[in-house]
Amino acid sequence: MMLAALPTSAIAAPYAALVMDARTGEVLHSENADTRLHPASLTKMMTLYIAFEAIEKGEIDLDTNIVISRNAAAEPPSKLGLRPGQKIKLRYCIRAAAIKSANDCATAIGEAISGSEAKFARRMNRTAKALGMTRTTFKNANGLTENGHMSTARDMTILGRHVLYDYPEYYNLFSRTTADAGIRQVANTNRRLLAAYKGADGIKTGYTRAAGFNLVSSAQRGNERIIATVFGGRSTATRNARIAELLDLGFRKAPSRARLNKPDTPEYGLETGPLLAENDGTSGRTIRLVTAVKTSLRPQMRPSQEPAPVLIAMKDDIKAALLEAQAASLTTSPAAQPKTSPAARPKDLVLASVQSAIKSRPSAQAQPREVVTRLSGEGGKHWGINVGRFNSRYHAERALLKTALNEMETLDGSLRSVVKRPKGYEANFNGLTRERAETACRRLQARNVTCFMMGPG
Repeated sequence: MMLAALPTSAIAAPYAALVMDARTGEVLHSENADTRLHPASLTKMMTLYIAFEAIEKGEIDLDTNIVISRNAAAEPPSKLGLRPGQKIKLRYCIRAAAIKSANDCATAIGEAISGSEAKFARRMNRTAKALGMTRTTFKNANGLTENGHMSTARDMTILGRHVLYDYPEYYNLFSRTTADAGIRQVANTNRRLLAAYKGADGIKTGYTRAAGFNLVSSAQRGNERIIATVFGGRSTATRNARIAELLDLGFRKAPSRARLNKPDTPEYGLETGPLLAENDGTSGRTIRLVTAVKTSLRPQMRPSQEPAPVLIAMKDDIKAALLEAQAASLTTSPAAQPKTSPAARPKDLVLASVQSAIKSRPSAQAQPREVVTRLSGEGGKHWGINVGRFNSRYHAERALLKTALNEMETLDGSLRSVVKRPKGYEANFNGLTRERAETACRRLQARNVTCFMMGPG
């Protein structure tokens, strides 16, 4: 009875903490760091991490207008106050989610990227697994208390470190005390610690009754950078005081000099790959493969094979891309073949069509008669692949050239095209069979290259 009469701030949630040297990933202090607890709005670090990832991969653009659903608009505070049907640019929702911890914006971001919050939660869990967050399960994009939505101090520290090093161009968001969120200015929920602790520049606060007052904070002093996480604080003031103590502990224990060992970016294999994409209403059907293997041998260079026609009239870029592709291929081939003069064309060579034949060097086991063919985009080859969306035609064409040079075995004979869309320039290879498109995508995804299949019709 006495407990029920106490104010919320006096009801202590389970406590956990972890301190890490951000440069090396070394844990300097931990307490209940692997206990699964409610993360509250620390969840939004993952929502934002995936948003940054989607922008980088061309899935969405900062200036994309998000249409607010009834589900997003109905989220409880903290919120920006968006209405159903209202449109707002992604960049403003990102600011509101990062700085104000707006629940409606976090939900809207997830729905815009994945189509629904449930699908987005599945992507969050796949990403968490790829990042090494072994004891985390996400059920929503904002961190509101939900059965099974749990994480740990260790996992959230790992996530904070990835936000810092994987997307440094966006990290400055978390140190802003205020920001323009499109419809109003918003203030940072972490502004007190940012103002009070020397070197503090992020990252994310969180509060629910079930979680208590949570915080993942990072601070830099000279060459040293520390990340500290607290779960279960009793109030904003006591949480901030505790996080300051933990950061001080980290700076005392961390060496003044340490070699920077950034965390590896996530690799999405068969079990963690993206979901199949829905038909977006554009021409053809877009399928995002889930069959990528983690490693794939690159084909050995064929010395007599000439590259496909060049679309980019910039010699320096072409030369650089060609050298890069040749170097990568020769490095992974069993052995570099010695350069010799090409053998003379056999007298009994048979052409497969009236088109110009591709020159081909006979192998050691060549038969007396040879047939030379060239793949074509005609006939039943109505499949294609998309290797990304870019901000300019130049960058899309450059990506097509580089991809073609790196993956000549499966893309030889395909047709390269750049399609202008409202959100940017899409880089496509057309004129493939379904089997050839699937093979090309698997091989490209094994090299961490974005690839989507495009079906006929």
